[in-house]
Amino acid sequence: MGVAGTLEYFSDLLSNVKKGKKRKQMQTVALKVRMDCEGCERKIKSVLSGVKGAKSVDVDMKQQKVTVTGYVEPKKVLKAAQSTKKKVEMWPYVPYTLVANPYVSQAYDKKAPANHVRAVPVTATISETTMDDNYTNMFSDENPNACSIM
Repeated sequence: MGVAGTLEYFSDLLSNVKKGKKRKQMQTVALKVRMDCEGCERKIKSVLSGVKGAKSVDVDMKQQKVTVTGYVEPKKVLKAAQSTKKKVEMWPYVPYTLVANPYVSQAYDKKAPANHVRAVPVTATISETTMDDNYTNMFSDENPNACSIM
């Protein structure tokens, strides 16, 4: 950490004690922003750099992803991004290894980056109906009255 980092830490700690305020936690906010050109990228980056507490703004044009790191609130970052009149939403994708059933209809998204799916609640599961069950039994090898075409 070094001497300078230690001194900065203690000075921040003491200044916060005097004021009686809690210091905001360092956060990373990811947004999905529709960007068409480098001008859109510059506009988004300049607006989000102006958000109070933002330390860094990273823009990935290929994934349409903007990442803001700093002592920021996600709602304020979202509101600032929406002020640019672009289509903006919180980053909806997670790695597919974190989702129990990544190929249910609610999770699968063709526009998702590689190895990512939409974040869905755990309650979204694969539903099998009795009609599907009837079809599988109709063509089963264990069924003596199954279709003889096979």
